[in-house]
Amino acid sequence: MPSIHDDKILELEVRANDIRKSIIEMLVAAGSGHSGGPLGMADIFAALYFCVMRHDPKNPAWEDRDRLILSNGHICPVRYAAMAHAGYFPMQELETLRKFGSRLQGHPERERLPGTETTSGPLGSGLAQGCGLAYAAKMDRKKWHVWVATSDAEHAAGVHWEAVMFAGKFRLNNVTCIVDRNNIQIDGDTEDIMPLEPLRDKYNAFNWHVLEIDGNNIREFVEAAAQAKSIVEKPTVIIAHTVPGKGVDFMEGDYRWHGKPPNKDEARAALAQLQQIGEKIGAAHG
Repeated sequence: MPSIHDDKILELEVRANDIRKSIIEMLVAAGSGHSGGPLGMADIFAALYFCVMRHDPKNPAWEDRDRLILSNGHICPVRYAAMAHAGYFPMQELETLRKFGSRLQGHPERERLPGTETTSGPLGSGLAQGCGLAYAAKMDRKKWHVWVATSDAEHAAGVHWEAVMFAGKFRLNNVTCIVDRNNIQIDGDTEDIMPLEPLRDKYNAFNWHVLEIDGNNIREFVEAAAQAKSIVEKPTVIIAHTVPGKGVDFMEGDYRWHGKPPNKDEARAALAQLQQIGEKIGAAHG
């Protein structure tokens, strides 16, 4: 498998940092929303929208597009920001997050915003929806791939494991589950509230191909995604270890930022840090 070029990695790192800035701006404008998960998943969503997925912002309903299911809909600021940067809608619309009448609600609504495949909300449902799409694609002999973003905490839902069994039985090699393994949920640490480990072994037992990566390392994710598409005999799960609140030091790893936005002073501090990170990215790549 050829390695991704360094110039492309630089582009994706810049994209991810810009997406993080947009997330902070959106959240402070809304006065509500989730900070930790969206910031932690910015690298993966930058890679999905600008490298990995086959899609067309000018034609969101393109029949041969890859499908991206956001099961953990509460992290939608990262998806909205990535979509805006990719050209699905004007950047200024990000300021309407969670506003009355906005297309950018606190959980994505399929009929409001072209380019979103499902209405998210009930945690644990996304993989079942993605497996249904993948099974239909098999029946229709379609070549598009289904990517399903999930949280680690929603693995406590039984319907998720029903979907895991379904995909394993029918060898749905056209579906990839991405687990945001950030170890937090709204009440604390996942391993205190409902332990998930050994998570890798559980997926292996259900006949999945398991990849475990640093989810904030863009090169690792892009290469894992390429490997997932090359597996022919079973579905793939990418367990992506991410840092919640990534890029903002007073948010990183703190479960209390799972479900709250920054205030204006915190947003200014966060944006200043992200600006410095952007400058370091540019300097490091010369």
